[in-house]
Amino acid sequence: MSLTDILASAHGAQLTNLFLMDKNSSVMEFFPKGWLKLAGVGQYVFHWLAGWSGMRHQGAWRDPNGDECPYGEDDRRCMTIYKTGKIGLNETYFTEWAKKVLNEVKIKKLEAAANKTNASASICACG
Repeated sequence: MSLTDILASAHGAQLTNLFLMDKNSSVMEFFPKGWLKLAGVGQYVFHWLAGWSGMRHQGAWRDPNGDECPYGEDDRRCMTIYKTGKIGLNETYFTEWAKKVLNEVKIKKLEAAANKTNASASICACG
């Protein structure tokens, strides 16, 4: 995990491993349908963890087309259906989102390498 620059994952307990990632790495999070309405503040926990760890939470994809709930979308019983459902993907949206995140990571890496080079060049070997 310490060598991971970008973690793209569905929302869930596996994201707790993000604290093992380097500062300045990025997280892209995916949610099943219904999560925004029914999950409460718990859906933001990994956003907060990323921020507290010096990482960038690059946003979230919330699937608008997931499994249907027979009780109506606002019924709390739907949470069990949505929670175990598959998360769909808008390929065009994801392509643009991933391109943006990859470019940001590339720029940060280049800046870090340049700063490291400049710092080592400014060390005086005075005798």
